[in-house]
Amino acid sequence: MRFGILTISDRSWRGERPDASGPALAETILAQGWQVTETGILPDEAELIGQELAAWADAGRFDVILTTGGTGFAPRDITPEATRAVIERPTPGFDEAMRAASLKIHPHAMLSRALSGIRKRTLIINLPGSPRGAVENLQVLFPALPHAVELLREAPDSEQSHMH
Repeated sequence: MRFGILTISDRSWRGERPDASGPALAETILAQGWQVTETGILPDEAELIGQELAAWADAGRFDVILTTGGTGFAPRDITPEATRAVIERPTPGFDEAMRAASLKIHPHAMLSRALSGIRKRTLIINLPGSPRGAVENLQVLFPALPHAVELLREAPDSEQSHMH
């Protein structure tokens, strides 16, 4: 699977704080034997986020685009809104699974507004901004991600697992 990782952080974008979440996600993805095709950092600006997500998804170079950051209650946390504007089909099961698993670890998980969805044949998933939260949420999705990507690619064997 080919991943793009987009960190959403005003401070990291301005160079005031190193991006810890993007590299933590990349390490986790590579440990699974998957690829990180591209990474980037953007400020908390809905228009820029939406443009980049659309461009990345439309290019067809990624199976999954992960965002990290901008999913909470702070006034500049607008990643879910930017994502909602560019996805064509929501994937609420991923959102629900991440929040349910996170709630068992931390009560603040209910403050997550992260969402996910499909644009063209690319899955876009919002993750929390903290390295630990981002990795934990991504790991929740590991059992379903390969099959989700097979279905999006319309792989010949993708329907096989539905028969059992």
